[in-house]
Amino acid sequence: MKDTLTETPAAADTAKIATRDLQVHYGDTHALRDVDVDIPDRTVTALIGPSGCGKSTFLRCLNRMNDTIPAARVTGEIRIDGEDIHDPRIDPVQLRAKVGMVFQKPNPFPKSIRDNVAYGPRIHGLTRTRAELDEVVEKSLRRAALWDEVKDRLDALATGLSGGQQQRLCIARTIATSPEILLMDEPCSALDPIATAQIEELIDDLRSRFAVVIVTHSMQQAARVSQRTAFFHLGRMVEYGDTGALFTNPADPRTESYITGRIG
Repeated sequence: MKDTLTETPAAADTAKIATRDLQVHYGDTHALRDVDVDIPDRTVTALIGPSGCGKSTFLRCLNRMNDTIPAARVTGEIRIDGEDIHDPRIDPVQLRAKVGMVFQKPNPFPKSIRDNVAYGPRIHGLTRTRAELDEVVEKSLRRAALWDEVKDRLDALATGLSGGQQQRLCIARTIATSPEILLMDEPCSALDPIATAQIEELIDDLRSRFAVVIVTHSMQQAARVSQRTAFFHLGRMVEYGDTGALFTNPADPRTESYITGRIG
């Protein structure tokens, strides 16, 4: 069945992130096929679809995390701000500072709260003095809505925080390197409903500063937090567009089947 795209891709240089003819193979497995998409800045874009449909594979393409998998082969074009991220002059480490990632399970370093947030700015040489570093730590924790909860115990081990606090700490650690894009791979799947609501509120706040791309298995979450949604199925991006329109009036019968629970 031909894919139904609700929008024709615009010129790649008008999008924050643009992909053309994106293909991913893991050995002999063709995991992602023919993905053409333009993702705007300062917007939350949700990726939905059944398990194994290519959502996380697509997300990992955007900061070249697939480079770390020996059997992975990525072809096609991915541009951020019009620049090809596979250009030989692009340093993947610097790219990952610009395109931060928050994972499914909170993964704080076994260090203090302060050192978790300070880690990125230190290794990338983003601050010159301890005072500057402290300022970045405070600003990042404030943006992650965590400062008031931890400001009196910055030297305590991060692993002593609750699950929801750990995930907000990981978001603070990610934004401490001043990225322009935040990738989130099911950031709430390991959290309780209260912590999930806090993260969703935080995501809504962060979109005023970043392009946010989130993988979620929860269609309710996608509807709550995103302005744009892409539906993936069997390695293809079937449909992409305004979240409200995609959920209420999907253009492709496969999208409707997934939303109504007939597939997935």
